[in-house]
Amino acid sequence: MNVLRPIQIAPSILPADFSKLGDECVALEKAGVDRIHLDVMDGRFVPNLTFGPDVIASIRPHVTVPFEAHLMVEQPDELAHLYVEAGCDTLMVHVEVCPHLHRTLMHIRDLGASPAVVLNPATPAAAIENVLDVCDLVLVMTVNPGFGGQAYIPSTEPKVAAIRKMIVDGGHDCDLEVDGGVGPNTIAGPAAAGANVMVAGSALFSDPEGLEHAVTDLRARAEAAR
Repeated sequence: MNVLRPIQIAPSILPADFSKLGDECVALEKAGVDRIHLDVMDGRFVPNLTFGPDVIASIRPHVTVPFEAHLMVEQPDELAHLYVEAGCDTLMVHVEVCPHLHRTLMHIRDLGASPAVVLNPATPAAAIENVLDVCDLVLVMTVNPGFGGQAYIPSTEPKVAAIRKMIVDGGHDCDLEVDGGVGPNTIAGPAAAGANVMVAGSALFSDPEGLEHAVTDLRARAEAAR
């Protein structure tokens, strides 16, 4: 890597207690997270349902940390404005559902949010090569999307490295994020491959020493692996 971007920890709130999401997000902010990752699922693109813009809007006033909405939905263009209005700073769309990906990303920027693109494990790095100039972030899924608590897929690491090389070679101002199965025993792989934003869910909420320890530990492990 020519320039190492800061490691960021972005907790997924899927394992949180949904009956008190505001309190859970306050606890995450106090634990030192850099952003909060919101897994929006429509039951169509992925076989699960989570929450929408009204729930996000209800927790937004409780914290100041940035929100990123991971839109695992079939028609992100129609919904994007609702998530910006709900207080999301970054909107992430899947390349697999965007036939006009460049237009979708520009639409997100026009709405005032940072555009990001997501690749499923089987989607090749080349799929996003021609939109890196309009992306603020690329997210590589390291599990198949839809459910938390899945096992990390190590074979995604060469793709992470390939995308980091594209970003550096092209001089793009772009973060590289991974999501899925990231924890103390797996975070070194994507960090060494070039990812700088780490989504973690189960690993954070299940740490017996608490959220602050989990965030600090994951950050240290990622930084040591670079």
